[in-house]
Amino acid sequence: MRLVHESADKTTRTLATNVETADSLVAKTKGLMGRASVPDDYALVFRFEPGPLERLHERLPAPLSRLTAGAEKRSIHMLFVRTPLDVLWLRDEEVVQVRTLDPWRGTGSAAADTVIEMAGGAADGVAAGDQVRLVDGSESGSERD
Repeated sequence: MRLVHESADKTTRTLATNVETADSLVAKTKGLMGRASVPDDYALVFRFEPGPLERLHERLPAPLSRLTAGAEKRSIHMLFVRTPLDVLWLRDEEVVQVRTLDPWRGTGSAAADTVIEMAGGAADGVAAGDQVRLVDGSESGSERD
């Protein structure tokens, strides 16, 4: 699997060729904690299904939906993470937020259905509004910059 970035001007590049998914609650909780380093071509992808509050939020009329606002936010902390990370928050493959988080003390959150952690600097050039998607090895894409 590869992680591919398509910018607003439609140029594509591969961000990572070594991609893992955090599928279990334990894997999502641990993330990249404890690792001394993260390879430049590595990405850890967290996918989230809508929870009960998110499903309720979608069905409520506008005045009541404020009661469940923020239910879809995904938060990342850097406690026990020893290296800077670039974190991407995506909604339907569209980048909502990009941040570089500092080891041990960085935090971030955004409304997203997917969160991606990568080595610090690996997401240079990725901006809100761009597209990022996982592709298998048989799909085409341009080379890494």
